Amino acid sequence: WLDMLNNWDKWMAKKHKKIRLRCQKGIPPSLRGRAWQYLSGSKVKLEQNIGKFDELDLLPGDPKWLDVIERDLHRQFPFHEMFVSRGGHGQQDLFRVLKAYTLYRPEEGYCQAQAPIAAVLLMHMPAEQAFWCLVQICEKYLPGYYSEKLEAIQLDGQILFSLLHKVSPVAYKHLSKQKIDPILYMTEWFMCAFSRTLPWSSVLRVWDMFFCEGVKIIFRVGLVLLKHTLGSSDKLKSCQGQYETMERLRALSPKIMQETFLVQEVSPICSTEFTYSLSLFIIPPWQ
Repeated sequence: WLDMLNNWDKWMAKKHKKIRLRCQKGIPPSLRGRAWQYLSGSKVKLEQNIGKFDELDLLPGDPKWLDVIERDLHRQFPFHEMFVSRGGHGQQDLFRVLKAYTLYRPEEGYCQAQAPIAAVLLMHMPAEQAFWCLVQICEKYLPGYYSEKLEAIQLDGQILFSLLHKVSPVAYKHLSKQKIDPILYMTEWFMCAFSRTLPWSSVLRVWDMFFCEGVKIIFRVGLVLLKHTLGSSDKLKSCQGQYETMERLRALSPKIMQETFLVQEVSPICSTEFTYSLSLFIIPPWQ
């Protein structure tokens, strides 16, 4: 990994497949923050905008957004040492990053789902780097997800549901029968990139792959969760109605969210047919 990061352009040009395989195996914790910046292109973005974050940081910001951000700070990973104390350095940095984004993209402003994303980034890198990483996620990986009308997330919900028909016809049929709109169960999954859904070790492994391969990883994880929660007649016995089904999707089995199981299941779902179907909708981040 050190060699890759020190010779990044060469590796990206000639050995992208090797980088992808290494991301699937998991990035070493000590290098994760640095690797995410290289993978996302946020390192280059920062270098192209030297001083921009400091400039935004000094501006007062729109009170409309500042009040909402302030109220959300204590809700982000409240048991993590960085964010445990009100007004502590973690919460201060989170406020700075989210405020800077509202100034950088005033037409978008702030969306609550950006807070856990920014918090995870701050656990791995300083505020300025986390800001540019957040910019890349909002603009390159999940464009339109945080806009006021949530049009992009609604569209991706329909795409997820179409792909579910191929991956798990049983789950697809059940959700269709119950008339459960994808937006009801996949919004937090996708908008928070599973940071509020999965155990921490699984979140990190999913993000390693997400930064390398883009939003298709989020789709694959969503499909694995749906398939293993609603994908057989046996599993459906205890969720006959709409309410029971939604409760099941809110309280997923720990087994299917476990790091090793999830990563193993996410990779095989990448069949040729599935990849082609997804490629019709999803452009890889490096393009």
